[in-house]
Amino acid sequence: MRALQDEDWDDWRTLWGGYLAFYRAELPEETSGATFERLCTGEDGMFGLLALDDAGMGIGMANCLVHASTWSRQPKCYLEDLFVDPAARGRDVGRALLEAVREAARARGSDLVYWHTQQYNGRARSLYDQVGRPTSFVVYEMDPAVTAVP
Repeated sequence: MRALQDEDWDDWRTLWGGYLAFYRAELPEETSGATFERLCTGEDGMFGLLALDDAGMGIGMANCLVHASTWSRQPKCYLEDLFVDPAARGRDVGRALLEAVREAARARGSDLVYWHTQQYNGRARSLYDQVGRPTSFVVYEMDPAVTAVP
């Protein structure tokens, strides 16, 4: 497990593609490239972690964002994307990534790591229930480009 580096593009892009496919999402390649760059450089509070197999190939990724909070003087760490290659599942890679995120967040002064997942993501949720706690919050989204109907 280590911080994402510039030379990890191919491994990260493969994992990112698997993550996007799982959520049936598509992004322009320039968005993926910009995301990778920010994860590597730490721009905008972002950081990435890469899980490696014994041969040094990327088998899991975590994309995170550390940000200020109105509820604390300490920053929060949002784990925005977590993905483990299906061939590597069942080997505690996800758990190791979550622990690495916790350590990286602590090193950045964060007092909380949080993340979202979809209700149907049962396999991941069984792990999340072991390492975290669900909250009562419901997530809403609003497109700022759309004018609200009065």
